[in-house]
Amino acid sequence: MASKYGSLRDIPTSGASHTTGRQDSNNHSGVFGSEKLAEADLDRMKKYRSIIRSVSRKTGVDGAIIAGIISRESRAGNALDVNKRGDHGNAFGLMQIDHRFHTPHGAWDSEEHLLQGTAILCSMFQSIKQKFPRWSSSQIMKGAIAAYNMGPDSVTSFDNIDSQTTGGDYSNDVVARAKFYKRNGF
Repeated sequence: MASKYGSLRDIPTSGASHTTGRQDSNNHSGVFGSEKLAEADLDRMKKYRSIIRSVSRKTGVDGAIIAGIISRESRAGNALDVNKRGDHGNAFGLMQIDHRFHTPHGAWDSEEHLLQGTAILCSMFQSIKQKFPRWSSSQIMKGAIAAYNMGPDSVTSFDNIDSQTTGGDYSNDVVARAKFYKRNGF
């Protein structure tokens, strides 16, 4: 879906780092590694397809990007503890809303939760757009994905977009997973 947030197909990606790719006892990196992780989450992700589509319609953000973030952040819920938290108890739900910076809304797997996470992504898009006004919408979205992980100050250039993100690959991994989900009906 091409929108004011760019087109997923136009966002370049190198995929997962070796560290990220080692999840699930795999030893794959790059786009293939990201796709293997996304594939492992696919059956769980399908449970959320209808609310992802609803949030996509309401916000204009490609549902595949939302799915990519959910896969990276919580493995479609599989990486959460019994209280539906991750990140040492600091983040909540499928999209891992960090309570140190935001008050989580809704149940961990609700449309309200996904709307909040996507609104945070959209606010990061606006911050990156102001910071890099000459970037294309697709470049800005990749920057917004990196900022979703570490904040807009962490994005210093397009070439080093993930230099400060978790695993040094957050936006590249999310984009590769999102492209997998796009091909699989999201």
